[in-house]
Amino acid sequence: MARSTVNSASKKIDLPIGSEQTKDPMEQPHRVHPSSEPTKADLEKHIASVTGQMRRPIEGLFGSDSITWRINRESALFLGAGRAALLQLAHPWVAAALDQHSSLMAKPIERFHGTFRVVFTMIFGTSEQAFSAARALYHLHTRITGQVPEAVAGYARGSRYEALQVPALKWVYATLIESAVIAYEAVLSPLNSDECERYYAESKVLAGLFGLPPSALPLDWRGFNAYIKDMFESQALGVSEVARVMGQRIMTGAGSWIPIPRWYRALTAEWLPPRFRKEFAFDSGPNRGSSAERARRWLPRVYRNLPHAVRFVGPYQEAKERLRGQSPGLITRRSNIFWIGQARMPYAP
Repeated sequence: MARSTVNSASKKIDLPIGSEQTKDPMEQPHRVHPSSEPTKADLEKHIASVTGQMRRPIEGLFGSDSITWRINRESALFLGAGRAALLQLAHPWVAAALDQHSSLMAKPIERFHGTFRVVFTMIFGTSEQAFSAARALYHLHTRITGQVPEAVAGYARGSRYEALQVPALKWVYATLIESAVIAYEAVLSPLNSDECERYYAESKVLAGLFGLPPSALPLDWRGFNAYIKDMFESQALGVSEVARVMGQRIMTGAGSWIPIPRWYRALTAEWLPPRFRKEFAFDSGPNRGSSAERARRWLPRVYRNLPHAVRFVGPYQEAKERLRGQSPGLITRRSNIFWIGQARMPYAP
């Protein structure tokens, strides 16, 4: 079996890649099937594999020299959060699950905190924190099932959904990885092809904590982008009325103490494929394009001059302090409250 390797100065993680991986056919609407359900044994196998290859568990799964830390430490990720959330809502299973199993409609900030709490703990926590987050996420997903409330795209009204299915998990993971790169490149130097490949290779470790086996993932960055494009054009995605309402609430800041500026809404709309701008009803407004263009001009200049306490997210600062043998300071704790809704990453020893 061929293997690819993620290298850093502090660790080396070998990632098995199934030789059977080829270009997928056009994505079809997702259907619940036992063969698509990751098992707890699959997760524990991935955890055991990663554990056996780590040199310093205190650094977590990636470490301070990884490109994963370099990208995800940036507060610029907030720029892509709206895009990722909308593209996740474009999956009818995700929209139905959030409507039926979460408080997104009333408290959208809780969705923001919940997502970043899990992802940042997996990235910046110790190995045990990351593994605890993965196990908790798996357990949460086992309870999220239901029926699609309306016919949309290739999904019939009343068709069953389950959160713990590889196709849906793969889409949520993909939106986070791709949107992070888009946001990073909006304010900092674009990643070269080698950096993109390294980032994608490292992201497969994260994908395993979501319950995704290597065989379910595209082989490389080019294949990953082909998968995204395929999904955009397929009937596996489609914006329901419920998703449209939730998307509008998210992008207007309804129910949240975070005001959403006009330039952010414009930039998010510009980053959506035309199909989803239309389906989410973000395709109107004569000033949208000019507002997004102005933001693209001033954001890099302002962002690069931010102090590190603002520019780097709280969980990254907590991780750096941990490596220095320190507890999170006041600034870090306050930043954490903004990003993950609590003063420290969960599952701390």
